[in-house]
Amino acid sequence: MICAEHRAYPDLEYKNILIESLKWRSIHIGLMNSHKHNKTFSVFHLGLILALAACMVVSAYLFSPSWAQKGQVSLRAILEDQGDPVRWQFLLQSAIEQLRTRHPDLDISIKYTTYPYEKTEAEILKAMTNQTPIDLITLDPIWLGKFVEKGILTDLTNYAQNWGRQKDWYEMHWDGGVYNDRIYAIWAWTDIRGMWYWKDLLNEAGVDPNLLKTWDGYIESAKKLNAALEDKGIEGVHLTAAGHSPDISFYPYLWMLGGEIVEWKSGHPTRGSYWFPPYNSTEGVRALEFIREQVNAGIKPQKNHYWGKEFLDRKFAVMLEALQHHVHLNTTEQKQDFEKKVGFLPMFPVPNQGNSSATLMGGWELGMPKTSKNKDLAWELITIILDPKILAPYLAKHGNLPTQVPIGEGPYSSELSKSIPYYDELISMMQIGRVRPSISEYPEIADQIRQALDEVFYNTSQPKEALAKAASKSAKALGW
Repeated sequence: MICAEHRAYPDLEYKNILIESLKWRSIHIGLMNSHKHNKTFSVFHLGLILALAACMVVSAYLFSPSWAQKGQVSLRAILEDQGDPVRWQFLLQSAIEQLRTRHPDLDISIKYTTYPYEKTEAEILKAMTNQTPIDLITLDPIWLGKFVEKGILTDLTNYAQNWGRQKDWYEMHWDGGVYNDRIYAIWAWTDIRGMWYWKDLLNEAGVDPNLLKTWDGYIESAKKLNAALEDKGIEGVHLTAAGHSPDISFYPYLWMLGGEIVEWKSGHPTRGSYWFPPYNSTEGVRALEFIREQVNAGIKPQKNHYWGKEFLDRKFAVMLEALQHHVHLNTTEQKQDFEKKVGFLPMFPVPNQGNSSATLMGGWELGMPKTSKNKDLAWELITIILDPKILAPYLAKHGNLPTQVPIGEGPYSSELSKSIPYYDELISMMQIGRVRPSISEYPEIADQIRQALDEVFYNTSQPKEALAKAASKSAKALGW
């Protein structure tokens, strides 16, 4: 990307140019007079001199402040398509218009390319390898460590400190953009997974929704639902076995039992202290045993995942998912109608009544690659996108949840609560929400946990054995 040079001259420079052009005109007229008897001096020379003088005078006027040409700046972005590439237009149009208002001397535009989730990371890495000038990217928080260690991201610490809005964020979301005590990204919006159910289907099966709250009740409910609904081709409970299965089928249960994916530990052979994977602990094994109990009860692992569409199509009576931003409600009336039909519990099932639940929060961060040629403008654009006046309408329109307290619980929350189903309950889950590690090795660790889950889903290993193998691989990936 090439940023056109801004060519507006200040008043003093304009005057100097005009004076110089007049001087040249005088010199050349004098030259003409001194050669009026020179046979080689012709009308052609006179015309050339006068044309040159005229050009210099006109140029002075054209580049004076009153005739200043706007410098052209074309920002470039690579963005995840959010399942609907058109939705970015809604957000970026408002942001760019405000950026132009702040810089009337610049002709600012933005060119962006969107990719589905499974391609976004690779396309960003390819652009960075090619040293393509990119000013803005969306990144999954789990990519942060990898991107920082590859030298892809601009350090935003000084920008963010001067901005001074850190306290407006929920702490976990602000921390999600920090790596090695430096800020490299700002978490723009999030999603929270909870328990959704069709009221009429539970009623038909004689299942009290409160029964879903505990592990034993959840499995008992699944059996009743399967028995009552199987003739209609409807399954009782959805069990995620897709590529992101740890997010839904393992981490929440690990966390609510007190376990962790990684923890800081001393005695590392090369680093002194570093991250260690303790997820095959007693808590981890118990969490995976709950998954085995579900499979043994007739709950089928679902390899294909459509982010809630399968639930909205009434193929399942109960689903754990961040369903809210796939519903696409626009009015309070639509929200109320939806809530009459679909119930929601702001939790994952817990081992026993009284246990605290847990859930995973995802979403997207905004970052600036080091290849940006317009860093100050790119940062300013990020802050405008994150301005509650700009961002809140976008979140309301698309059902995403805020990472900023003023939007989540402050004056802007009323706008979101008009269309997002069970908004207050979803926001209450911030208290039990957790995020995945942002360390560079995390994607590899997540895949090893997924393999352990697959072994339990399809009964090729017992939970303890599957987790032990996975944790050994993860330890090796972390250098232990």
